[in-house]
Amino acid sequence: MVTRPPLPPFTEDTAIQKVRLAEDGWNTRDPERVALAYSVESQWRNRAEFIHGREAIKAFLARKWQHELEYRLVKELWAFRGNRIAVRFAYEWHDAAGAWFRSYGNENWEFDDDGLMRRRWACINDAPIHADDRRLLWPLGRRPDDQPSLSELGF
Repeated sequence: MVTRPPLPPFTEDTAIQKVRLAEDGWNTRDPERVALAYSVESQWRNRAEFIHGREAIKAFLARKWQHELEYRLVKELWAFRGNRIAVRFAYEWHDAAGAWFRSYGNENWEFDDDGLMRRRWACINDAPIHADDRRLLWPLGRRPDDQPSLSELGF
């Protein structure tokens, strides 16, 4: 059996760690790698799309990052209890035409005993922005530790 520490039940420190690990994974934009954080039978709601299973998650993420170019994400712990974590997030991206967006959202996560996410419910809104208004400006990949958090950015 594969485990993905930290494992539930979460403390504040381990919940913060789990959120940062998720952010780091998503910022790789690697569907294969990111999907390993989810149980084989994981259930998602992402906007109006319902996704079931790790293979469907991989396909969804591949489509997402083919459309959402230069994707940069920041996540922040909102609340936690037992095996559940709630986060808020913002990410910036542009489409193939070069139009920039900042997407804001909230996610509710539920983990199994092995630390794999078995449920992810996401609500997301996209706001068009001008390229000059971008705030997530680090090189593609992991957000450097010296880059501001959501709260520091005022998001």
